[in-house]
Amino acid sequence: MTRVVHVHRIRGIGGSERHVLTLLPALAAEGIEPVFLGLDDPAWSVEPFYRELGVESVRLPCPRDFDPRLARRVRRELRRLRPDVVHTHLVHADLYGALGAGRSVPVVSTKHNDDPFRRGPFRYVERALTRRAARVITITRALRRFCIDLVGLPPGKVEAIHYGLDRLPEPWGENPELDLPDDARVLLCVARLAEQKGVDVAVQALAQVREVEPRAVLVVLGEGPERPKLAAEGVYLPGRVGDVASWYRRAEMLVHPARWEGFGLALLEAMLAAKPVVATRVSAAPEIVADDLTGVLVPPDDAGALAAAVIGLLGDTMHAAELGAAGLVRARSLFSVGQMAGRTAAVYASVSADR
Repeated sequence: MTRVVHVHRIRGIGGSERHVLTLLPALAAEGIEPVFLGLDDPAWSVEPFYRELGVESVRLPCPRDFDPRLARRVRRELRRLRPDVVHTHLVHADLYGALGAGRSVPVVSTKHNDDPFRRGPFRYVERALTRRAARVITITRALRRFCIDLVGLPPGKVEAIHYGLDRLPEPWGENPELDLPDDARVLLCVARLAEQKGVDVAVQALAQVREVEPRAVLVVLGEGPERPKLAAEGVYLPGRVGDVASWYRRAEMLVHPARWEGFGLALLEAMLAAKPVVATRVSAAPEIVADDLTGVLVPPDDAGALAAAVIGLLGDTMHAAELGAAGLVRARSLFSVGQMAGRTAAVYASVSADR
């Protein structure tokens, strides 16, 4: 049995953490022995992640971006765990994993996002780290192109494997009470409150939507630095909630106005909930959302276009239902957990054979 240690810096449960929580149990079903080495940021709430993890784990505190003492501890733990493969997720894990794995253990690195900083001077660091990696996995084809064309990673090492989901997240706690009107028409946004996610554009669009449909409200599930600037009439910010699935069921559609996006796990969750999606035509969104078949794609930073798409779906509930139903079919056929785990296990087999 191939023993694979996954390394990730943990800061709550975002898209990459949700990916790990889904992937590791599925790898066990593929005959892989997954172990998780967590680099815990004490400034964030990390316990909910470990309550859901369900595989062997080792936890090390990681309060700073780089700490030579932590690099030594990671190396010691990896020697003790004796993996056949080390699989890293995101920048911190790439760095500590490359330093700790040693030359005899192959490293696989998953890239989860097309953050703009990766196109700048950091790309030289990433190229150096990638020389240590046997294989790079990107979560979409668009991200693969980004890594090759803009970061400069070698094409022969980079393979796209989509995220997979079979069901909505299980609840881990209660949702806070929101004083919504009984007849509210809920537009749901599941995102960090950060510039990348474009929630400010959704807030601007909501004002236009409410001129046509005053019952429309925007419920944003997430936390982040932009919270103070998002307060507006009809906007609800409950933060991170314990039962996301109940909000998907309550909503009429998902609004996802990201400015850039590695995958956009909320897109897939909405499709599994049979809800239509209004998203920006950026990064990988066109790989996930089929325009006018499972949702509507609009330009980024265009509140008017976003509002028009939302108004159109609110005014034609039959079409909205058709888009949602088609999204469920698409999610189940193209983005299953089994496909994701099987292709990832094949990467491990390949790099182990190369070694």
